[in-house]
Amino acid sequence: MRILVLGAGAVGGYFGGRMVEGGADVTFLVRDRRRAALARDGLLVISAVGDLKLAVKTIAAGEKMTPFDIVLLSSKAYDLDSAMESIAPAMGPDSAIVPLLNGMAHLDALSARFGARRVLGGACYIGATLDANGVVQHMGRMQSLVFGELDGQPSARVQAFADILARTKLDFDASRTIRQAMWDKFVLLAALATTTTLTRATVGEIMAAPSGEAFMLAALAECAAVAKAEGFAPTSAAYEGARGALTQRGSGFSASMMRDMLKGGPTEGDHVIGDLVRRATARRVDTPILRTALTNLEAYEAKRAQSPALAAQA
Repeated sequence: MRILVLGAGAVGGYFGGRMVEGGADVTFLVRDRRRAALARDGLLVISAVGDLKLAVKTIAAGEKMTPFDIVLLSSKAYDLDSAMESIAPAMGPDSAIVPLLNGMAHLDALSARFGARRVLGGACYIGATLDANGVVQHMGRMQSLVFGELDGQPSARVQAFADILARTKLDFDASRTIRQAMWDKFVLLAALATTTTLTRATVGEIMAAPSGEAFMLAALAECAAVAKAEGFAPTSAAYEGARGALTQRGSGFSASMMRDMLKGGPTEGDHVIGDLVRRATARRVDTPILRTALTNLEAYEAKRAQSPALAAQA
């Protein structure tokens, strides 16, 4: 099985690197600058699970490609259109995309572009960043991939990918309920993004406020209500896990969306919060906190279009 990983940043670099470490046939689709760095230094990962320094295969957008069996897609939602253009030459009749984007809306975009049969469900759980020297810094020990057919049926391609991951150090689940798994993550992510972007604060800082816990739980309840209306109410374990993560006093947990705002960069606000609000409206679910968070993000993006520096200071 030939695997293409879009990018060699925090997420793609980490999961792709672990697969290379396990002996998988992996190629990274990267920009010229990153390609040169990988050729010079190798793929570098610092992790409590085990550091990596690997020689890896790379390819650049626009180069001739033969179809890959699995395409691991870990781009930001605001880069999805360009990501689809980049991977299009790698997509053959039997190729399958494993998307690791936040939210759910990308499934429709990928299916429209490549056909629903070539799109699997996917989600990942990891804390990682790419530092200024191009090194993937893995924070903690969480390193999990969840994937599966969107219709819940077993398949040879899912089993083949699982067999590859079984030879790595990664935690993984070839799930028969991948849509539920994606919604469970969506609920946590959306609640975290809603609260931290509205306050520009971490979970611990919000919880230090007298009204912080009530605010956190109200946001979580709104996100869960939308998921339930869509037919994917969070499992008890997922809900309690989200509740614990969002109410942990002293926690430095925050959404990458909030960190993007602090840097004056683009956000996944419309893809995550906007999508939930649109679903809530269609299902007649009242979501005042989510709608407020969306307005805040839209105002930020409007300000960023005029001046990223001013947006970051807001």
